Amino acid sequence: MAPPEPERGLKSVVWQKIKATVFDDCKKEDEWKIMLLDEFTTKLLASCCKMTDLLAEGITVVENIYKTREPVRQMKALYFISPTSKSVDCLLRDFPSKSESKYKAAYIYFTDFCPDSLFNKIKSSCSKSIRRCKEINISFIPHESRVYTLDVPDAFYYCYSPDPSNANGKDAVMEAMAEQIVTVCASLDENPGVRYKSKPLDNASKLAQLVEKKLENYYKTDEKSLIKGKTHSQLIIIDRGFDPVSTVLHELTFQAMAYDLLPIENDTYKYKTDGKEKEAILEEDDDLWVRIRHRHIAVVLEEIPKLMKEISSTKKATEGKPSLSALAQLMKKMPHFRKQITKQVVHLNIAEDCMNKFKSNIEKLCKTEQDLALGTDAEGQKVKDSMRVLLPVLLGKNHDNYDKIRAILLYIFSNNGTTEENLDRLIQNVKIEDESDMIRNWSYLGVPIVPPSPQGKPSRKDRSAEETFQLSRWTPYIKDILEDAIDNRLDSKEWPYCSQCPAVWNGSGAISARQKPRTNYLEDRKNGSTLIVFVIGGITYSEMRCAYEVSQAHKSCGVIIGSTHILTPRKLLDDIKMLNKSKDKVSIIKDE
Repeated sequence: MAPPEPERGLKSVVWQKIKATVFDDCKKEDEWKIMLLDEFTTKLLASCCKMTDLLAEGITVVENIYKTREPVRQMKALYFISPTSKSVDCLLRDFPSKSESKYKAAYIYFTDFCPDSLFNKIKSSCSKSIRRCKEINISFIPHESRVYTLDVPDAFYYCYSPDPSNANGKDAVMEAMAEQIVTVCASLDENPGVRYKSKPLDNASKLAQLVEKKLENYYKTDEKSLIKGKTHSQLIIIDRGFDPVSTVLHELTFQAMAYDLLPIENDTYKYKTDGKEKEAILEEDDDLWVRIRHRHIAVVLEEIPKLMKEISSTKKATEGKPSLSALAQLMKKMPHFRKQITKQVVHLNIAEDCMNKFKSNIEKLCKTEQDLALGTDAEGQKVKDSMRVLLPVLLGKNHDNYDKIRAILLYIFSNNGTTEENLDRLIQNVKIEDESDMIRNWSYLGVPIVPPSPQGKPSRKDRSAEETFQLSRWTPYIKDILEDAIDNRLDSKEWPYCSQCPAVWNGSGAISARQKPRTNYLEDRKNGSTLIVFVIGGITYSEMRCAYEVSQAHKSCGVIIGSTHILTPRKLLDDIKMLNKSKDKVSIIKDE
């Protein structure tokens, strides 16, 4: 079993940086402050600390900057906000004049670069009330110990919509994403060699060039940084269409399965116990969740009852003769037992909920999906007629339209596209005319839909020797990419660098194999290096799992994976359906 990530990984890195650049910067003994946050910084702090951590840093109250608040003129205020017009206008309203200020003084910390227009606005309006005004360069959410998001789901529409009127919006989104990605690298103290997947779209290439330029500017102007040249890390930027299969396949590992099949919103799972409605947050502070989230559902269902037995036997061992000291010990341990048992009840509930859905209709789907995705059945025999494999799902009365569309997509992906006539027939027979754009619009991601592509699909690693469950034979394509990147096997034509790459990663596997590098050179390349991945348009829970698995197998190189947001199959299909519609209001573009 994979051990929990040390010190919560990325979350810990971000919290330590916020402590050093924000709280330590404005801390005074015995002085309490009020903290003002906007929507983004609320998510950022919630992802890496608790209220008790803020109390320890001298924060007595946390307020939403957008809401009407009572003045507290005897206290100083710490503003931790994004450099947007909306947040800055709220700040200025708090200090209309010296006599009418809401707070005694303001300490302002922006998540990233503040445009001169906004900075000058603050300077001219309330400079006398300001004690600090700094940019701290953390403009991403550390979602898990190895996972980050930019929290910009609308970027998907701008990057892949065919509407030419979105061109300006797309440019602004690309610029904003590039700035955010630079803050990921800076937080990790890395100046990586930037490379990208060259085909079929040019989004990855454009974003990679922007990131390279901004990294160069950042390390040129950051006086504190000791990093000037490239570090031993790589940043790989990929368009979402690189692996359509993993986005629609039913996954049977615990976390991916739960988020696909159950109504989990904002990482909150609702369940009933003893007739009462309860909520549980699925987070990394829960050691049990970290232990089991990447395990197959069959293993999880065996594991949780075993753990419950372990706890009850530990509890019995503390009992024995009813002496005062034994009772005192038991009393001390009871909250610990109660907490552990509560967590196990939560995860058992999730597992049982997943299995109820699985048994009712998902089980039959999974075999079909795996056969279509891999092109072979469980015995390794080639699938000769993929339409024959697909038909039982389309005729099944228990499957909803989303599941049928997911199966049709896997059929199309397996054949690298289909004919217009065949697609029309499938859509009419399943009666999904209103949802047909969930299938057709994949072409905007560079995925062949109609007509079939003459180009072959990318070759895959042979994993037939690896032990897997029959209904979980598919391995996300990202795992091949991560392993090849670490082993220096990525083809430099298909995965070009934006600039001269760090010496330790130079060239494709073919070149380095010819040169037969010395062992100590390879060790130098691998030890302590970081592989950062960014997918434009969302990552799946199964792809997140691959980052942990590869990091565990290649201990000398840590993988950090991120995206604009995190996908579930249904949400992705809804987003794909909207690609050819006009979009009036979008939240992503900064400083509207």
